[in-house]
Amino acid sequence: MWKAVILIGGPDKGTRFRPLSLNQPKPLFPVAGVPMIQHHIEACVAVPNLQEIILIGFFPEDENLKNFINHCRKEFNISIRYLREFSQMGTGGGLYHFRDQIMAGNPSGIFVMNSDVCCNFPLSEMLKFHLKYASPSNSSTILATNVPSKESMFYGCLVENEETKEVTHYVEKPESFVSPLINCGVYLFSTKIFGMLAEAVLRNQEEMYAQGVFSDSLSLSLEQDIIMPLTDLGSLYAYQTTSMWSQIKSAASAVYANKLYLSLYHKTHPHRLAKSEEGGPMIIGDVFIHPSAKIDPTALLGPNVTICADVRISAGVRVRNSIILNEVNLSNHSCVLNSIIGWKSTIGEWTRVEGTAQQPDPNAPFAKIVSGSLFDHEGKLSPSITVLGGNVNVESEIVVLNAIVLPGKDLKSCTKNQIIL
Repeated sequence: MWKAVILIGGPDKGTRFRPLSLNQPKPLFPVAGVPMIQHHIEACVAVPNLQEIILIGFFPEDENLKNFINHCRKEFNISIRYLREFSQMGTGGGLYHFRDQIMAGNPSGIFVMNSDVCCNFPLSEMLKFHLKYASPSNSSTILATNVPSKESMFYGCLVENEETKEVTHYVEKPESFVSPLINCGVYLFSTKIFGMLAEAVLRNQEEMYAQGVFSDSLSLSLEQDIIMPLTDLGSLYAYQTTSMWSQIKSAASAVYANKLYLSLYHKTHPHRLAKSEEGGPMIIGDVFIHPSAKIDPTALLGPNVTICADVRISAGVRVRNSIILNEVNLSNHSCVLNSIIGWKSTIGEWTRVEGTAQQPDPNAPFAKIVSGSLFDHEGKLSPSITVLGGNVNVESEIVVLNAIVLPGKDLKSCTKNQIIL
């Protein structure tokens, strides 16, 4: 029997995702038509003998989170629970704090995933690999992938023995090049990790007491307190994926993840992809349209577009490479390119909202990007998508280019490369 843990973080995280995270917890942000972590849950459900999914974080358990969990319980017929941390505990503290609940039923091992990872989640393949190469009761498996050398230093880098698949060296965000093989933030851990976490807690407390600091903090790091000790013990193995992978740190990376997940739907959920039909809008490429959206037949949508619930799209509208969130109104002949339009926002007639999408390295063996910051090395706003927060009103005949707009704003003049506070 197996279990899965999804680490969803909390409101103090995801600052690069603002202003979108001001309206909704980042893990519930819709990517390709469903909340971000639903992609994780759907992958977990497909694993044989996986009996429970546990979400760990420090978001308040509000109605949105409760409703999402209840919906997933009913749709997937599996036990799903949210365990809320009493404080921010790092990537490993929550696992240790809730170890008794995770270990209830004596699982053979635990899948652990970061919520801001976008990939095809080859969990069943990881499990087969784990049973073949690792010693399931003592060893663990990490999902890894190759990226261009210049990007690898943004991630945890690992070196493996190509014959045995054993990880022989691991460095978190090295200052110089170590390996093109990086940590994807998806793991299959032996239950032995809880002993390592207990040792890390004791070690941290002894260090604090030695410094005269008295605290009951359980802040732990997966990378420092589990991955690196497992590597030193020769108990970590790497399963390499050659499929798509990305992180969702910024709004720009959400648009890129939207493209990747939509492309996966051809194999996993073809019914979610819209098609051009007589009397309906023209669809180009991969597009998701919520059934409640009302779209004029003269609109042109795609590729790589998600239209969420209760959106109204009027005559002559063009949308490409964008996410349109709930209850947005796109007026006649407006144009939205490389953008995210926030909840209940309105785009006026003949208005153009456009961003400059990040492009993957064309020399990479398959598409990958690094989720950069809003600013470049000179402090200028870097080329990125345009993001409108919730309840933003853009007047008619306005051009908005590469801008970040906070919720509740009225734009009455053109803007370019600005953050509107």
